[in-house]
Amino acid sequence: MRATVTVGCLALAAVMVSGSLTPAHAQPRPEPTVTTSASATATASASPTQTANPEPSPTRSGLTNIPPGVVVRTVRYGRHVRQRMDVWYREDGVARPAVFIIHGGWWNSGDKRGMASIVRGYVEQGYTVFNLNYRLSQDAPWPAQRVDAIDAIRTARRHAKLFGFDPSRYGVVGFSAGGHIAAAVGTYRDGLPGLKAVVGVSPVISPMTAFVDGDEGATPAQQRLRKAAVALAGNCLPTRPRCASVWRSMEVPWHASRGDAPMLTVHSQDEFVPPYHSQLLKDQLGRFGVPMNIRVLPGGQHSTALYRQPGVAEGIQRWLTSRLGPLPSVGL
Repeated sequence: MRATVTVGCLALAAVMVSGSLTPAHAQPRPEPTVTTSASATATASASPTQTANPEPSPTRSGLTNIPPGVVVRTVRYGRHVRQRMDVWYREDGVARPAVFIIHGGWWNSGDKRGMASIVRGYVEQGYTVFNLNYRLSQDAPWPAQRVDAIDAIRTARRHAKLFGFDPSRYGVVGFSAGGHIAAAVGTYRDGLPGLKAVVGVSPVISPMTAFVDGDEGATPAQQRLRKAAVALAGNCLPTRPRCASVWRSMEVPWHASRGDAPMLTVHSQDEFVPPYHSQLLKDQLGRFGVPMNIRVLPGGQHSTALYRQPGVAEGIQRWLTSRLGPLPSVGL
Protein backbone atom coordinates (compact mmCIF):
# COMPACT_ATOMS: atom_id res chain seq x y z
CA MET A 1 0.00 0.00 0.00
CA ARG A 2 2.86 2.38 0.83
CA ALA A 3 4.47 1.77 -2.54
CA THR A 4 1.22 2.56 -4.35
CA VAL A 5 0.86 5.84 -2.46
CA THR A 6 4.46 6.79 -3.22
CA VAL A 7 4.14 6.23 -6.95
CA GLY A 8 0.90 8.20 -6.99
CA CYS A 9 2.52 11.11 -5.16
CA LEU A 10 5.45 11.19 -7.54
CA ALA A 11 3.29 11.05 -10.63
CA LEU A 12 1.03 13.83 -9.39
CA ALA A 13 3.99 15.90 -8.24
CA ALA A 14 5.60 15.68 -11.66
CA VAL A 15 2.40 16.81 -13.36
CA MET A 16 1.94 19.70 -10.94
CA VAL A 17 5.25 21.26 -11.90
CA SER A 18 4.73 20.68 -15.62
CA GLY A 19 7.48 18.12 -15.98
CA SER A 20 10.19 20.33 -14.50
CA LEU A 21 11.38 17.75 -11.99
CA THR A 22 14.06 16.31 -14.26
CA PRO A 23 16.80 14.25 -12.58
CA ALA A 24 20.06 16.09 -11.99
CA HIS A 25 22.06 13.92 -14.36
CA ALA A 26 19.81 14.82 -17.30
CA GLN A 27 20.25 18.59 -17.37
CA PRO A 28 21.83 21.48 -15.40
CA ARG A 29 20.08 22.52 -12.21
CA PRO A 30 19.23 26.22 -12.18
CA GLU A 31 18.95 27.68 -8.68
CA PRO A 32 16.63 30.46 -7.55
CA THR A 33 18.23 33.50 -5.94
CA VAL A 34 17.39 34.83 -2.49
CA THR A 35 16.47 38.47 -2.87
CA THR A 36 14.58 39.08 0.36
CA SER A 37 17.69 39.51 2.52
CA ALA A 38 21.02 41.18 1.89
CA SER A 39 22.75 38.94 4.43
CA ALA A 40 25.50 36.42 3.73
CA THR A 41 25.87 35.51 0.05
CA ALA A 42 22.55 35.95 -1.69
CA THR A 43 22.88 32.73 -3.69
CA ALA A 44 23.87 29.23 -2.64
CA SER A 45 26.92 29.06 -4.86
CA ALA A 46 30.05 27.05 -4.16
CA SER A 47 31.94 30.23 -3.35
CA PRO A 48 30.50 33.62 -2.28
CA THR A 49 29.40 35.81 -5.14
CA GLN A 50 28.86 38.96 -3.12
CA THR A 51 30.59 40.07 0.09
CA ALA A 52 32.36 37.39 2.06
CA ASN A 53 30.94 36.22 5.36
CA PRO A 54 31.90 38.49 8.25
CA GLU A 55 34.71 37.35 10.51
CA PRO A 56 33.39 35.29 13.41
CA SER A 57 32.84 37.36 16.50
CA PRO A 58 32.60 34.84 19.36
CA THR A 59 30.63 35.72 22.47
CA ARG A 60 29.81 33.63 25.50
CA SER A 61 26.76 31.48 24.83
CA GLY A 62 25.14 31.68 28.26
CA LEU A 63 24.66 27.89 28.27
CA THR A 64 25.12 25.85 31.42
CA ASN A 65 25.98 22.20 32.10
CA ILE A 66 28.91 22.32 29.70
CA PRO A 67 31.32 19.33 29.87
CA PRO A 68 34.66 19.98 31.61
CA GLY A 69 37.34 21.41 29.34
CA VAL A 70 34.81 22.53 26.72
CA VAL A 71 34.38 26.15 25.61
CA VAL A 72 31.08 27.30 24.07
CA ARG A 73 30.93 30.47 22.02
CA THR A 74 28.16 31.93 19.88
CA VAL A 75 29.52 32.91 16.46
CA ARG A 76 27.83 34.95 13.76
CA TYR A 77 28.27 33.76 10.18
CA GLY A 78 26.05 36.44 8.60
CA ARG A 79 24.34 39.73 9.40
CA HIS A 80 20.83 38.46 10.16
CA VAL A 81 20.03 37.78 13.82
CA ARG A 82 19.29 34.13 12.96
CA GLN A 83 22.68 33.62 11.29
CA ARG A 84 24.34 32.42 14.47
CA MET A 85 25.83 29.14 15.66
CA ASP A 86 27.02 27.88 19.02
CA VAL A 87 30.48 26.31 18.73
CA TRP A 88 31.41 23.69 21.34
CA TYR A 89 35.16 23.08 21.24
CA ARG A 90 38.30 22.32 23.22
CA GLU A 91 41.32 24.60 23.30
CA ASP A 92 43.80 21.73 23.45
CA GLY A 93 45.44 22.12 20.04
CA VAL A 94 43.85 18.90 18.70
CA ALA A 95 42.09 19.04 15.31
CA ARG A 96 38.91 17.03 15.82
CA PRO A 97 36.25 15.85 13.38
CA ALA A 98 33.13 17.98 13.61
CA VAL A 99 29.38 17.58 13.60
CA PHE A 100 27.02 20.34 12.44
CA ILE A 101 23.55 20.14 14.07
CA ILE A 102 20.47 21.61 12.32
CA HIS A 103 17.28 21.92 14.35
CA GLY A 104 13.78 21.27 13.04
CA GLY A 105 10.52 23.19 13.44
CA TRP A 106 8.53 23.25 10.17
CA TRP A 107 11.12 25.67 8.69
CA ASN A 108 9.29 28.45 10.57
CA SER A 109 10.19 27.86 14.22
CA GLY A 110 12.67 26.15 16.53
CA ASP A 111 16.02 27.25 17.87
CA LYS A 112 19.51 25.85 18.42
CA ARG A 113 19.01 26.07 22.19
CA GLY A 114 16.59 23.16 22.03
CA MET A 115 19.39 20.93 20.69
CA ALA A 116 21.84 21.49 23.57
CA SER A 117 21.41 18.06 25.17
CA ILE A 118 21.94 16.32 21.81
CA VAL A 119 24.97 18.50 21.13
CA ARG A 120 26.50 17.53 24.48
CA GLY A 121 26.31 13.87 23.50
CA TYR A 122 28.60 14.49 20.51
CA VAL A 123 30.92 16.81 22.44
CA GLU A 124 31.41 14.18 25.13
CA GLN A 125 32.50 11.72 22.46
CA GLY A 126 35.24 14.11 21.33
CA TYR A 127 33.74 16.00 18.40
CA THR A 128 33.84 19.74 17.83
CA VAL A 129 30.17 20.66 17.38
CA PHE A 130 28.54 23.55 15.52
CA ASN A 131 24.90 24.03 16.55
CA LEU A 132 23.16 26.18 13.92
CA ASN A 133 20.38 28.67 13.76
CA TYR A 134 19.29 29.73 10.28
CA ARG A 135 16.80 32.11 8.71
CA LEU A 136 13.25 30.81 8.99
CA SER A 137 10.76 30.76 6.14
CA GLN A 138 9.15 34.02 7.34
CA ASP A 139 12.60 35.66 7.26
CA ALA A 140 13.50 34.51 3.74
CA PRO A 141 12.22 31.80 1.36
CA TRP A 142 14.18 28.84 0.07
CA PRO A 143 17.07 28.50 -0.68
CA ALA A 144 18.03 30.87 2.17
CA GLN A 145 18.07 27.98 4.64
CA ARG A 146 20.52 25.97 2.54
CA VAL A 147 22.59 29.11 1.92
CA ASP A 148 22.82 29.65 5.67
CA ALA A 149 23.90 26.08 6.43
CA ILE A 150 26.57 26.21 3.72
CA ASP A 151 27.79 29.63 4.86
CA ALA A 152 28.03 28.37 8.45
CA ILE A 153 30.13 25.44 7.23
CA ARG A 154 32.36 27.76 5.19
CA THR A 155 32.87 30.02 8.18
CA ALA A 156 33.77 27.06 10.38
CA ARG A 157 36.22 25.68 7.83
CA ARG A 158 37.88 29.07 7.33
CA HIS A 159 38.54 29.30 11.06
CA ALA A 160 39.08 25.61 11.71
CA LYS A 161 42.26 26.14 13.73
CA LEU A 162 40.48 28.51 16.11
CA PHE A 163 37.80 25.91 16.85
CA GLY A 164 40.02 22.82 17.01
CA PHE A 165 38.34 21.41 13.90
CA ASP A 166 39.67 19.15 11.15
CA PRO A 167 38.03 20.69 8.03
CA SER A 168 38.56 17.50 6.05
CA ARG A 169 36.29 15.46 8.36
CA TYR A 170 32.81 16.62 9.27
CA GLY A 171 29.21 15.48 9.16
CA VAL A 172 25.80 17.18 9.23
CA VAL A 173 22.90 15.95 11.38
CA GLY A 174 19.43 17.44 10.83
CA PHE A 175 16.03 16.87 12.40
CA SER A 176 12.71 16.99 10.48
CA ALA A 177 12.81 20.28 8.53
CA GLY A 178 16.46 20.50 9.58
CA GLY A 179 16.89 17.06 8.04
CA HIS A 180 15.69 18.50 4.75
CA ILE A 181 18.32 21.24 5.00
CA ALA A 182 21.01 18.72 5.91
CA ALA A 183 20.14 16.50 2.94
CA ALA A 184 20.06 19.55 0.65
CA VAL A 185 23.57 20.44 1.84
CA GLY A 186 24.66 16.86 1.22
CA THR A 187 23.40 16.93 -2.37
CA TYR A 188 24.51 20.47 -3.17
CA ARG A 189 26.27 20.53 -6.54
CA ASP A 190 28.92 17.78 -6.54
CA GLY A 191 29.59 17.72 -2.82
CA LEU A 192 31.17 20.08 -0.29
CA PRO A 193 34.87 19.78 0.59
CA GLY A 194 35.38 17.70 3.72
CA LEU A 195 31.75 16.59 4.09
CA LYS A 196 31.87 12.86 4.80
CA ALA A 197 28.44 12.04 6.23
CA VAL A 198 24.85 13.34 6.40
CA VAL A 199 22.21 12.14 8.87
CA GLY A 200 18.51 12.96 8.77
CA VAL A 201 16.14 12.11 11.62
CA SER A 202 12.59 12.19 10.23
CA PRO A 203 13.86 14.30 7.30
CA VAL A 204 11.43 15.96 4.91
CA ILE A 205 13.32 14.80 1.85
CA SER A 206 10.56 15.75 -0.59
CA PRO A 207 8.51 18.91 0.14
CA MET A 208 6.50 18.12 -2.99
CA THR A 209 5.50 14.73 -1.58
CA ALA A 210 4.61 16.47 1.69
CA PHE A 211 2.43 18.90 -0.30
CA VAL A 212 0.59 16.06 -2.03
CA ASP A 213 0.23 13.98 1.13
CA GLY A 214 -1.22 16.96 3.01
CA ASP A 215 -4.22 17.42 0.73
CA GLU A 216 -7.84 17.27 1.94
CA GLY A 217 -8.45 14.31 4.22
CA ALA A 218 -4.90 14.14 5.52
CA THR A 219 -3.99 14.21 9.21
CA PRO A 220 -3.57 17.61 10.90
CA ALA A 221 0.21 17.13 11.00
CA GLN A 222 0.34 16.35 7.28
CA GLN A 223 -1.79 19.38 6.50
CA ARG A 224 0.46 21.56 8.65
CA LEU A 225 3.53 20.25 6.84
CA ARG A 226 1.92 21.03 3.47
CA LYS A 227 1.33 24.64 4.55
CA ALA A 228 4.87 24.88 5.90
CA ALA A 229 6.30 23.66 2.58
CA VAL A 230 4.30 26.30 0.70
CA ALA A 231 5.57 28.98 3.09
CA LEU A 232 9.14 27.75 2.53
CA ALA A 233 8.60 28.29 -1.20
CA GLY A 234 7.67 31.92 -0.51
CA ASN A 235 3.94 31.09 -0.51
CA CYS A 236 4.35 30.02 -4.12
CA LEU A 237 2.05 27.09 -4.96
CA PRO A 238 3.57 24.30 -7.06
CA THR A 239 0.54 24.45 -9.35
CA ARG A 240 1.78 27.80 -10.68
CA PRO A 241 4.34 27.59 -13.51
CA ARG A 242 6.36 30.50 -12.13
CA CYS A 243 6.88 28.52 -8.92
CA ALA A 244 8.37 25.44 -10.59
CA SER A 245 12.02 26.45 -10.11
CA VAL A 246 11.81 26.92 -6.34
CA TRP A 247 9.96 23.63 -5.85
CA ARG A 248 12.51 21.87 -8.03
CA SER A 249 15.29 23.36 -5.90
CA MET A 250 13.58 22.16 -2.71
CA GLU A 251 13.34 18.57 -3.98
CA VAL A 252 16.44 16.86 -2.60
CA PRO A 253 16.30 13.63 -4.72
CA TRP A 254 16.67 15.51 -7.99
CA HIS A 255 19.98 17.00 -6.88
CA ALA A 256 21.79 13.70 -6.33
CA SER A 257 25.24 13.43 -7.90
CA ARG A 258 28.33 11.25 -7.76
CA GLY A 259 30.20 13.54 -5.37
CA ASP A 260 27.51 13.57 -2.67
CA ALA A 261 28.21 12.44 0.88
CA PRO A 262 26.93 9.06 2.15
CA MET A 263 23.67 9.38 4.07
CA LEU A 264 21.79 7.75 6.92
CA THR A 265 18.14 8.52 7.64
CA VAL A 266 15.87 7.31 10.45
CA HIS A 267 12.06 7.29 10.38
CA SER A 268 9.19 5.86 12.37
CA GLN A 269 6.95 3.64 10.30
CA ASP A 270 3.79 5.64 11.10
CA GLU A 271 5.06 9.19 11.49
CA PHE A 272 3.74 12.02 9.30
CA VAL A 273 7.06 12.16 7.40
CA PRO A 274 6.98 8.55 6.17
CA PRO A 275 10.00 6.44 5.22
CA TYR A 276 9.25 6.65 1.50
CA HIS A 277 10.60 10.22 1.58
CA SER A 278 14.04 8.73 2.12
CA GLN A 279 13.47 5.95 -0.40
CA LEU A 280 13.08 8.58 -3.12
CA LEU A 281 16.54 9.91 -2.34
CA LYS A 282 18.11 6.48 -1.96
CA ASP A 283 16.91 5.53 -5.44
CA GLN A 284 18.55 8.61 -6.97
CA LEU A 285 21.80 8.37 -4.99
CA GLY A 286 22.01 4.72 -6.00
CA ARG A 287 22.22 5.78 -9.64
CA PHE A 288 25.54 7.43 -8.80
CA GLY A 289 26.90 4.78 -6.47
CA VAL A 290 26.47 6.89 -3.31
CA PRO A 291 25.54 4.71 -0.32
CA MET A 292 22.46 5.55 1.74
CA ASN A 293 21.04 3.63 4.69
CA ILE A 294 17.44 3.97 5.84
CA ARG A 295 16.45 2.74 9.29
CA VAL A 296 12.72 2.37 10.05
CA LEU A 297 11.43 1.88 13.58
CA PRO A 298 7.91 0.91 14.67
CA GLY A 299 5.57 3.56 16.03
CA GLY A 300 4.98 7.19 15.22
CA GLN A 301 7.74 9.09 17.05
CA HIS A 302 9.10 12.07 15.14
CA SER A 303 12.36 14.05 15.09
CA THR A 304 14.03 14.48 18.51
CA ALA A 305 11.47 12.15 20.13
CA LEU A 306 12.55 9.46 17.67
CA TYR A 307 16.23 10.26 18.28
CA ARG A 308 15.71 9.56 21.98
CA GLN A 309 14.22 6.11 21.41
CA PRO A 310 16.45 3.29 22.73
CA GLY A 311 19.42 2.63 20.48
CA VAL A 312 18.73 5.36 17.91
CA ALA A 313 21.29 7.94 19.04
CA GLU A 314 23.87 5.23 19.63
CA GLY A 315 23.34 3.80 16.14
CA ILE A 316 23.71 7.23 14.54
CA GLN A 317 26.85 7.92 16.56
CA ARG A 318 28.42 4.61 15.50
CA TRP A 319 27.62 5.30 11.85
CA LEU A 320 29.16 8.78 12.05
CA THR A 321 32.30 7.40 13.63
CA SER A 322 32.59 4.85 10.80
CA ARG A 323 32.51 7.74 8.30
CA LEU A 324 34.48 10.42 10.13
CA GLY A 325 37.21 8.25 11.55
CA PRO A 326 38.67 7.81 15.04
CA LEU A 327 38.11 10.38 17.76
CA PRO A 328 40.87 11.67 20.05
CA SER A 329 40.45 11.01 23.75
CA VAL A 330 38.73 13.71 25.77
CA GLY A 331 39.72 12.89 29.36
CA LEU A 332 36.36 13.68 30.94
